[in-house]
Formats: sequence, C-alpha cells, structure tokens
Amino acid sequence: MTHTRHSHDIAALDATARHMADAARAAILPYFRARDLTPDNKLDEGYDPVTEADRGAERAMRAILSKERPDDAILGEEYGASAGSSGLTWVLDPIDGTRAFVSGTPTWGVLIAVSDAEGPFYGLIDQPYIGERFVGCAGKAELTSPAGVRSLSTRATSELSEAIVFTTFPEVGTPQEGAAFRAVAEQAKLTRYGMDCYAYALLAAGQIDLVIESGLQAYDIQAPIALIEAAGGVLTNWEGAAAHDGGRALAAANAEIHAKALAVLQDTLA
Repeated sequence: MTHTRHSHDIAALDATARHMADAARAAILPYFRARDLTPDNKLDEGYDPVTEADRGAERAMRAILSKERPDDAILGEEYGASAGSSGLTWVLDPIDGTRAFVSGTPTWGVLIAVSDAEGPFYGLIDQPYIGERFVGCAGKAELTSPAGVRSLSTRATSELSEAIVFTTFPEVGTPQEGAAFRAVAEQAKLTRYGMDCYAYALLAAGQIDLVIESGLQAYDIQAPIALIEAAGGVLTNWEGAAAHDGGRALAAANAEIHAKALAVLQDTLA
C-alpha cells in the first residue's frame, strides 16, 4: 500500500458504492425473469444482449456519483468514460452476465470498482436477486446476505489435483486459449462453467480455487481484482502481470496454486 491509498476515505467510498448498488438493484430487479423482457443485441454477428435493465442501472449509479462524487472519473460498460479530476475512477458494469440475466439464472451481478493510478483497490460484486453483496478493500473482504454479515477469505488449496476451477464459456476464447484452460482443468478435481462474475465472488468466499477467463474488459475484472486481493487471493493476466485492463484473467485462492496454474497456461501457450 502506498501513501496515496492510505489517503483515500474508504468509508466514504464504501458508503457511496453501497448506495449505488442499492440503486442498481432497484433499477434491475423489475426486469429479472419478467415475461416481457426484450433484450437488444449489440453485435451484428453473434449474441451480446443488452437490456433496459443494464442501461437503467448504470444511469442510476451515475446519477449518485454526479451528486456525491462529482470530481471522480467514471468508466461504465453502457455509457463509456467520463473524465474526472480527483485521480479516482469508478469502474461500473451494471449487469455482468447478461446472458445469465436473460436466461433467468441468478449468477449475474452488479460490479463496482474504485481505481487509482495503481489500479483497483475497492471492489463490490452484488447479486440483487439472492441478496448477496461481496465487498473487498484494504485487506478486508465481507459478504452481506440474508444470513447476515461475514468476513471472507480464500482457500489454502495448494495442489491442482484438489482444485475447483471455473470459467464462463466452455470454449474460453480462441482455440489456443481453450486448450490452455483445458490443460489446467484436466488436472483439477472439478470444473464448472457459466458463472460470470459470481465465480470470482465464490473464490473470494473460499468456495473454489481458480477462475480462468479471456476476452474480458476492464469493467468485467476490476471489481473482482480488488475483492479477491482483499480476501487473500491473487488475480493476474496469463503472463502473471496486472489484469486491470481486461484481456485474459487468472484468479487464484493463493499464490501457490496461482503459480502452478500459471505455469500450465504458459506451457500450453508456448
């Protein structure tokens, strides 16, 4: 931690983030599992759905920032980047996992991160439908849910043969990236698919050991980075460097299993 990070008012940032997450919940939930939900497709080819729930949630979060944090920059999936003067950027994905959302699966989430020049240091993953909110900052991670509040910490699994590994899409990315993922998954105890941001929350909560993905945007990964690091885990790209800008991500419960999975990925891609 540098001096600049100690100077951030974490309590104020956390209060604003939770206010934003509440507003996003209110904007999104009327649309979830609604019979008349009509997603638009953002791609000419393929399928990348976006709904009014995404847009409404991001608008609601931006409205709070314009009142409470007008000097901060914003990077959001739906409405892009807006400049700020404070040195802080709010990185927003109003619905990470829109395919899950339109399918009625409660594994999508609202992602809120706060980043400075060194990258994300505050991360929130909110699952509105089941009422789970995962927050991580400054070495402390916690889950607020209908069962109450509890602290989070990652697992100590050190062997790939004991690992539970998640990714969102079975193909992962390119054929080469898919082969690298499968090289890790073949050594693991259990592999599961399709969780989007919820997989990262489960890793922070000590339920699983590895999340391996590619093709990510900054707004997909910055909240998971801050949450997982606060819970004791490691999240890098497939080169072992910072994943703040998206691309390929390897999240691990601890440094030991991260190193082993990273070696397999790199060996396969070499």
